[in-house]
Amino acid sequence: MSDEEARQSGGSSQAGVVTVSDVQELMRRKEEIEAQIKANYDVLESQKGIGMNEPLVDCEGYPRSDVDLYQVRTARHNIICLQNDHKAVMKQVEEALHQLHARDKEKQARDMAEAHKEAMSRKLGQSESQGPPRAFAKVNSISPGSPASIAKPLNVTVIRRGEKHQLRLVPTRWAGKGLLGCNIIPLQR
Repeated sequence: MSDEEARQSGGSSQAGVVTVSDVQELMRRKEEIEAQIKANYDVLESQKGIGMNEPLVDCEGYPRSDVDLYQVRTARHNIICLQNDHKAVMKQVEEALHQLHARDKEKQARDMAEAHKEAMSRKLGQSESQGPPRAFAKVNSISPGSPASIAKPLNVTVIRRGEKHQLRLVPTRWAGKGLLGCNIIPLQR
């Protein structure tokens, strides 16, 4: 692979932030290389099934007259070069995927830390003011068999018929619509 091709196929991944479109471009390049390799193997197959290692001379040491030697040698050369290009592109894909996943993992860790910090500050604010948190939404329906009807891990305080209830919701996939199974609407003030 030339330096120019390397810059075109993976330059942006080397220079900074890798995007999904960068990975998709690398995958497109990989598929192009694989198609070229297959085309060159087809050329070898068309020459009496000669592969990459069969001899090009007969038992007496003379060049074989039943195959196009130039075409076979060119195809073999192209396959070797393309396999090297394929290996380089696959390495770029691997590095790009590692960067993407590492960035997503870092973002998730930051989000969790921020949510924890916010929860702790709310908890501290609650204990200092000794007043209940201000309501911001109303649950107007809950679907039977949904995560909201089971009520676990997301700490929520609800008021039912004037009584406070502490619930923990776990957003999960279920047979119904959404991740909770309840409809939350903003309170009108």
